[in-house]
Amino acid sequence: MRLRRAEAADAMAIAAIIIPTIREGTTYALDANMSEADALAYWMGPDKETFVAEEDGVILGTYFIRPNQAGGGRHVCNCGYMTSAAATGRGIARRMCAHSMEHARSRGYRAMQFNFVVSTNERAVKLWQALGFEIVGRLPLAFQHPTAGEVDAFVMHQPL
Repeated sequence: MRLRRAEAADAMAIAAIIIPTIREGTTYALDANMSEADALAYWMGPDKETFVAEEDGVILGTYFIRPNQAGGGRHVCNCGYMTSAAATGRGIARRMCAHSMEHARSRGYRAMQFNFVVSTNERAVKLWQALGFEIVGRLPLAFQHPTAGEVDAFVMHQPL
């Protein structure tokens, strides 16, 4: 598998990954009914560097990296990751996160922070912890899960 910067030609493959995740409404605080154009504008916006994980010409996952805040907070980055349903459990997210940490270091970021990790997304929470992230904050009942109701969200952080 290789990780590379996303190109405009990757938009359809990226949409095929992010739209089902957004529609499911269980892991991202995004409008589940947002249009494909709006979803792609969010994921591939000019404020982000977007990457894809590709194997044998098939895009299996995607992530973005951006400054978490402006001004005095620009030394901390933020990322979002999504893997295609067909590639779940194959280590794609782990490899994308490892790649993003390397890339973040090369860009001069001193830390990485995930602002809103839904507590019921246990697989992601465990993965981020295994990769060195700590839960540094809990946002009580901050996410309206479609089946679990109101659940907590975590702020996770790791120095780079």
